[in-house]
Amino acid sequence: MDKLQAVLDSFEKQPKAKASTNKKRKWREIEQLKEKFQLEKELRAYEDSLEYMLDEF
Repeated sequence: MDKLQAVLDSFEKQPKAKASTNKKRKWREIEQLKEKFQLEKELRAYEDSLEYMLDEF
C-alpha cells in the first residue's frame, strides 16, 4: 500500500513542475515582446529625427 501511495504522490507532484516551467516560459515570452516593442518605439523616434534632418538638407 505504501508503494501505491508513493506512486500516486509522484503523479500529483509532476503537473506542478510543468505548470511552473510553463509560467516561466510564458513570462520570458512576455518580456521578449516588451523588449521588442520598446526597441521598435526607440527606432521610430530615431527614424523620425533622421527624416527631419534629411528634410533640412
